[in-house]
Amino acid sequence: MVGGGYGAFIGGVHRIASRIDDRFELVAGALSSNADRAAKSAADLGIAPDRSYSDYSIMAKTEADRSDGIDVVSIVTPNHMHAAPVIAFLRAGVSVICDKPLCATLAEADEIARVVNSSSAHFVLTHNYTGYPLVRQARRMIANGELGVIRVAQIEYAQDWLAKSIENDGQKQAAWRTDPAKSGGGGAIGDIGTHAFNLLGFVTGLKTEALSADLHSFGEGRKVDDNAHILLRMQGGAKAMLWASQIAIGNENRVRLRIYGEKGGLEWDQENPNVMSLTAHGEARRILTCGGAGLGDSASDWTRIPSGHPEGYLEGFANIYSGVADLIEGKNKGELLPGIDEGLQGMLFIDTCLRSAENNGEWLSFAL
Repeated sequence: MVGGGYGAFIGGVHRIASRIDDRFELVAGALSSNADRAAKSAADLGIAPDRSYSDYSIMAKTEADRSDGIDVVSIVTPNHMHAAPVIAFLRAGVSVICDKPLCATLAEADEIARVVNSSSAHFVLTHNYTGYPLVRQARRMIANGELGVIRVAQIEYAQDWLAKSIENDGQKQAAWRTDPAKSGGGGAIGDIGTHAFNLLGFVTGLKTEALSADLHSFGEGRKVDDNAHILLRMQGGAKAMLWASQIAIGNENRVRLRIYGEKGGLEWDQENPNVMSLTAHGEARRILTCGGAGLGDSASDWTRIPSGHPEGYLEGFANIYSGVADLIEGKNKGELLPGIDEGLQGMLFIDTCLRSAENNGEWLSFAL
């Protein structure tokens, strides 16, 4: 692991997720650029002293040269510190699991893509909501034509934790996420909007062709957006709306997906992730539950516990980690795993939104 030492949030999430299915063991880390903090964090996590590093580049070379070196590294640093370690480990032949978004700028994204395409190692991006069982179920149902041709999609990710300018009071997570030098140009669109955008494409299977973005910052003195309304034109004539907000009081992590086709519609809410509604035209609404009846045989591949017990955030991450383990062992081809294409699309999404908003919501084409 690179990053994820004392005071970090997402590193702990990745560590828990990696262990849920007993597929990984944490054996090495550059958990901080401060040597003392790195060593103390490593000791607390059971990492041997000779495999604790304060420099990721030394870690990449040393671990690649060891006969028992790491199979994969998790990059869980702030956005501006993704590109360099991702590139270093891929060039060393070590597979990479990187937290989203891919990096801080489009230029960095292009450089990462070149290295991914020339490396024998694997690259996976942790858009964890794609690992939720009912999200994967929705993707399969749409691919099978159960909703018919998609007409309308509504996707939102609403939070309220930045309703006050807590970054000015030294709150660590808020401080770096609202600093464009560390987060990149996008605020809410980068932090949570990329999740919503990725989820929209993952479930519908549709590419975005153009978008119009209205971005705003309500936080006093805030240099990045904290609220975004985005219109999207999708493949096949489908229309979509995306709302990403970190100032919507009363919302904690409200990821809500609604998709409507010519034959039916479905709705799913991350804060109640074990339930999805499906309505065929002219019929009563059906309620599908995680691991419950009517989902098909493969639904059990994405669940671990008896139906009626909630599975969500950590298990979504775990599905990605277990998918990576299978990919490394040659048991799958990574079909459900977000990779470099999704990373590039996320960075292009941020860039296009910023350019559109700067020109009063101008419609801009969207293509890699």
